[in-house]
Amino acid sequence: MYTKIIICFMMRTDLLLITPPFSQPNTPYPATVFLKGFLKKEGFNVDHADLSLETTLDLFSERRMREIFPLIGEKAKKLSREHKNMLAKQDVYYSLIGKTILFMQGKNDSFSQQICQGILPKGERFKATEGLLGFFKKTDTKAKAKFLATNFIEEIGHLITTHIDKNFGFSRYAEKIGISPHSFAAIEPEIKKNTLVTDLFLKLLDKQINKSNPRSIGFTIPFPGNLLAALKMSSYVKKNYPEIPVIIGGGWVNTELRQLAEPNLFDFADFVCLDSGEHSLGALLKMIVRDKKEIELVKTFFRKNGKVVFANNQCKEKSESQNFSIPDYSGLPLDKYISFSETVNPMHNLWSDGRWNKLMFAHGCYWHKCAFCDTSLDYICKYHPVSTDILCDRIESVIMQTKSNDFHFVDEAAPPKLLKEFAQELIRRKIKIRWWTNIRFESNFTRELCNLLAESGCIAVSGGMEVLSDRLLKKMNKGVTIEQAAEASSNLSKAGIMVHSYLMYGFPTQTVQETIDSLEIVRQFFKNKLIKSAFWHRFALTVHSPIAKNPEKFGIEICHDKSGTFANNEISFMDKSPCDHGRFSFGLRKAVYNYMHKSCINYPMRAWFDFKVPETSIKSTLIEEILNKKEKKGS
Repeated sequence: MYTKIIICFMMRTDLLLITPPFSQPNTPYPATVFLKGFLKKEGFNVDHADLSLETTLDLFSERRMREIFPLIGEKAKKLSREHKNMLAKQDVYYSLIGKTILFMQGKNDSFSQQICQGILPKGERFKATEGLLGFFKKTDTKAKAKFLATNFIEEIGHLITTHIDKNFGFSRYAEKIGISPHSFAAIEPEIKKNTLVTDLFLKLLDKQINKSNPRSIGFTIPFPGNLLAALKMSSYVKKNYPEIPVIIGGGWVNTELRQLAEPNLFDFADFVCLDSGEHSLGALLKMIVRDKKEIELVKTFFRKNGKVVFANNQCKEKSESQNFSIPDYSGLPLDKYISFSETVNPMHNLWSDGRWNKLMFAHGCYWHKCAFCDTSLDYICKYHPVSTDILCDRIESVIMQTKSNDFHFVDEAAPPKLLKEFAQELIRRKIKIRWWTNIRFESNFTRELCNLLAESGCIAVSGGMEVLSDRLLKKMNKGVTIEQAAEASSNLSKAGIMVHSYLMYGFPTQTVQETIDSLEIVRQFFKNKLIKSAFWHRFALTVHSPIAKNPEKFGIEICHDKSGTFANNEISFMDKSPCDHGRFSFGLRKAVYNYMHKSCINYPMRAWFDFKVPETSIKSTLIEEILNKKEKKGS
């Protein structure tokens, strides 16, 4: 009652935007900062909170450890040897957890020496990664300490997942539940279950609501691993603050809920917004705060008379290029984000190590032709670049806000022409930043361009090489060849820019021979130092892709329609070519893991699989010959 009285005299926030558990703990997920910047410009009072970070910080605190360890000791009937050892040393964990988190926040650098000297208790993860410590130079005390500290925190995380909450993960929560659940009925029981972790983030939510006193609350759901936490939080709001409208949106919603017909979802949320959200939220806030008409809503689902209704007043929807505004980081605890060092590979660590300011060169993809991609959705097909003048103005503004010169441009693919203009403008203005982005490995990445990008502060790029087979690259309409990818990667690497490659296996009609040959080419890319890291993804068919629109062309048969009333994105299919792609998963990933750590680079392809595979048909010097030819003709 006392809290409610206080609220009445507080200034009301029009919208409270929340990032639910769990996303990467090293940097703010960009959705709320972009939306806050735009809506603030529209005259709305917007607050935001990263409850993913706040939950992680509370969970990995001495106070919470003193609750968790005894709880495990009381309730766990059978502990593993490792977890028994951890409980036996619980006082050591209490004394070190706070110091370790401070170090990972960049606030306790002096602790790195003690970490390297072995102060942290060691479990199975330490033993499994002990062989990697030789990659650190004697002078790399801080980098080595961060790697060891990450092991320490992740071992505690494994303890929590095993005995406290099976859904817990550092950058995801109950991820399996959010992977294309066709029926909402399967999720509803999970929303009602509670653990120490869920109790914790609901308490943090309540605290934030009382602090912000919002007229409405919006939850961003960027990934499957945010879905259940967002729904649990929205359920809590509906039960305890029924007068506050709840809105959900985000990347997961944009791909999964475009055919939403599940009325029961609206027991937990009042509105579901699609796509980038600026104008959807703007129209909703005009209705909620300024009493505008429901008819003006943009790309918004809601329930009316027991049925799901979709409102899209297109005349109110502006071009996405007009949505761009300066991100607003105010209100986020920027000094509290935690850097993880999950590997000794510097390229691979970029996603988890360091706090990166997020911006975009453009909305959408300038290519938007790949057959496996969601080319029919706005976030891909509607391409609107930002001018370099405006972009550099935003960079200067963000640096002023965050006191950080590190930027990650989160584009689908940054076009070379725009990158050139951007690099030139950075140099002209003498703006000193470190930055990285996503690209396509096309021929326009010449040596001259790559040197210019490096001069402007570019430290890394990532991009999809997908299936390294010219037949399949052509079939998927990737627009690049193996030769072009090799030349672009060479130019980038020689300029000192790290390269990460997204790889794909299991593409329709892909044969066993093509899988082995693709791995051989990846091996040669590593051997010739063209890429620094890579990751394999198994092909997944989505309803919004060109392949789904024309399955016969790609030699597949879509299985019986499983469309439900809730999530509908990934489609099951049968590949008419006889190849069990799942068998290759472990071997492919094991090979790349070793290549990333400069190990086993000359192993034959058969060494990575526990079943018989054909010899590669690729010449062992193919990539070397491509590069030599390139050198002879000049670039």
